[in-house]
Amino acid sequence: MSIILDINKLNKNYKKTKILTDLSIEVKENRIYGLLGPNGAGKTTLLKIITGIITKTSGEIELFNEPWNKKNMKDIGALIEKPAIYENLTAYENLEIICHLLNIDVDNIPGILSTVGLNNVDKKISKNFSLGMKQRLGIAMAIINNPKLLILDEPTNGLDPIGIQELRKLIKSFPEKGVTVIISSHILSEIEIIADDIGIMANGKIGFEGSVDNHRNDLEDLFIKTVNDNKGVHQ
Repeated sequence: MSIILDINKLNKNYKKTKILTDLSIEVKENRIYGLLGPNGAGKTTLLKIITGIITKTSGEIELFNEPWNKKNMKDIGALIEKPAIYENLTAYENLEIICHLLNIDVDNIPGILSTVGLNNVDKKISKNFSLGMKQRLGIAMAIINNPKLLILDEPTNGLDPIGIQELRKLIKSFPEKGVTVIISSHILSEIEIIADDIGIMANGKIGFEGSVDNHRNDLEDLFIKTVNDNKGVHQ
């Protein structure tokens, strides 16, 4: 199974503060990689570096079998923090803007709206959307460019159980379409249900990486041990 993202000894410092320390991960193609960790572990910083929003301090990132390059961003879709939605526009119009910016055919929009379950509300102003609908629109905006890698940062935050279930079903469908997914969360049970592989992050490091299937019976213990073992790394 090929590796779509290979990170080796990644570091990120803000002035004298270490945010990421010698972090290494491997993400396999056409699988869901769950990035687990408590709040403040550095998950969002890592995802922002992968997507080019911020720069690394040092370390190696290989993406799509070549060194990380801005040109590869066309093959990445991302929803980091909250969706950047124009709330006075419809779902269709939000996607239309991105299509024009990325020079993508607008004929793709109905299919994308159908994929995320928003095809029946394409004329509704998005400020009237539920939180779950806004998250799905954010995902639609992230996949309109038909990415090879989709990055979702805490996508179920604030959703009710039905919204979580709907989003989970959508995310699990992506590998069948040739899309590799990285999903971050601090909720252990959510990653256990949705992910194929996990990386447990604590204090700016990956303390454990492996298959979910191999650790279904001891994932909670493994998570707590990993977090505790990596306390004080930056001190």
